[in-house]
Amino acid sequence: METAMTAPAVIQHLQFANLPNGTRLHYASAGEQGRPLILFVHGFPEFWYAWEHQLAQFGQTHFAVAPDLRGFNLSSKPAEPDAYKPKHLVEDLVQFVRALGYQRCVVVAHDWGGAICWNLAIQHPDLVERLIIINSPHPYVFARALSADAAQQKASGYMNWLRKPGSEQALAADEFALLEKMLTGDADRLPAWFNGETRTRYHAAWSQPGDAGSHPLTGGVNYYRASPMHPPGPGEAAPDISRLDPSAFVVRVPTLVIWGENDRALPKTLADGLEDFVPDLRLERIPEGTHWIIHEQPERINLLIRSALP
Repeated sequence: METAMTAPAVIQHLQFANLPNGTRLHYASAGEQGRPLILFVHGFPEFWYAWEHQLAQFGQTHFAVAPDLRGFNLSSKPAEPDAYKPKHLVEDLVQFVRALGYQRCVVVAHDWGGAICWNLAIQHPDLVERLIIINSPHPYVFARALSADAAQQKASGYMNWLRKPGSEQALAADEFALLEKMLTGDADRLPAWFNGETRTRYHAAWSQPGDAGSHPLTGGVNYYRASPMHPPGPGEAAPDISRLDPSAFVVRVPTLVIWGENDRALPKTLADGLEDFVPDLRLERIPEGTHWIIHEQPERINLLIRSALP
């Protein structure tokens, strides 16, 4: 028989926070506001529902919150790429945590959410009580790989395609066939976690209109267009990282990194050398996990997250 502690927490959504910078973030939550805050931050091409299993679990003990990042689903979706520069994405999360009435929180982030939250922890260590990153490379480690590692440059070649004009229309064609392929790799069928209601929900999120009449997927691909992180294109020189000061990228927050090692775009070597930038680091490698490990093994991910909580 389930008890109050084992029954999944009820997830509420269609909640909005109007931030001082003008961004309107939609979010889902579970648990009582006033409990310790645990923030779940999704990546591309996802939205708050990526964390359904985590909200149901951690809402039992925390105020568990998963926003739609700007550019996704029901949040503000500016059309211009400059609106997606890293400083704006970090500012959104700082203001969002404050809007919820908190000064500190645990942060769990995947993919692009991780890229933002590495920077959040570096720039605002007072706000991040614990950092839990899932398949998202540390910014200096990733910049170094993109500048000097031919294998990483090849694996990240899709980023340059996404930066091109019209990539959003191509992703949406034939009922999001290319976008779905990003979730499957070369597999002939969709993964089990993406079937049924989940697929319907994702298609609905991918269809939400952008601001000022822009394409529904423009916000998502603008993350790539605005980012300085991408491999060199044909005839381009590799990025010069000599001006970057490694000491400016140190994370002074207790950090758990979870890495599904069967990630086609972000290989396991990106988790090497992290201790140089994260003094208080615990690294958990999952050899059979892909980039979508949070969906493939949600119970295992929940156990790892729980083990890292203060």
